[in-house]
Amino acid sequence: MPHADRHGLLWLDRGRLEVEDGCLRFVTSGGTLAAGDYQIPHQTISMILLGPGSSITHDAMRLLANHGAALVAVGEGGVRFYTAPPLMPDTSALARQQMNKWAKPQSRLAVARRMYAIRLGELLPSRDVAVLRGMEGHRVKQAYKLMAERFGVTWRGRRYDRSDPEGADLSNQALNHAATAVRSAAAIAVTATATIPQLGFIHEDSGQAFVLDIADLFRDETTLSLAFGAAKEAETSTDTVDRIVRRRAVRLFAEKKLIPSMIDRIKQVLDREDPT
Repeated sequence: MPHADRHGLLWLDRGRLEVEDGCLRFVTSGGTLAAGDYQIPHQTISMILLGPGSSITHDAMRLLANHGAALVAVGEGGVRFYTAPPLMPDTSALARQQMNKWAKPQSRLAVARRMYAIRLGELLPSRDVAVLRGMEGHRVKQAYKLMAERFGVTWRGRRYDRSDPEGADLSNQALNHAATAVRSAAAIAVTATATIPQLGFIHEDSGQAFVLDIADLFRDETTLSLAFGAAKEAETSTDTVDRIVRRRAVRLFAEKKLIPSMIDRIKQVLDREDPT
């Protein structure tokens, strides 16, 4: 069945994915699904997101592979992206669009400008990516300040020492953990669309450059609100900042339908005619 006609993503956790009489079966003690024994229509889904407390048999992986359904191991609610077998979609359309746009300087710049327009709410006049990065940097600083004020959190600026991540204040620690969670969601979206993680339009050097591009499209509306909300909660909680961020991320991702939104955004930025 073409992926365009399938139901998309299926979330499973706290159970066992196996095969019985040639059919995919999931037995769960209760999580995303109520406790029970479910037959999974593997021919009609594009990807299974397998969450904590789950196991899968070799035969189940064989069945998914034979029907072109991907399997991804994720953290609770998609706030971590652990591993995924290669996705073999029935069409290379998005990957080819991405490659064509990335390979041509004019269309690559056009996609980068479109991404900045989504992030900043307007199409900026400059056609130089370095200038756009500088303009964005100024606005991001303002966004940090405004979000801190909104949640009533002390903010002294973005500071992060890779050699001592726990040495940062609560807000900076929360930002680190929130960014990791949103990047995980973006990695799932990139995998689901079979686009190429290495070919970013704003980010360049990272092997996950396109994942970072997509995650940044949701920075203001998701990452910052998640981080500063968690930092405020951490002031009076006995839980670690990481745990608070993960718990809040699970709820926020579900409320915002974040991963489906990211998939739509990938199609939006790639599926347009640009200068050649």
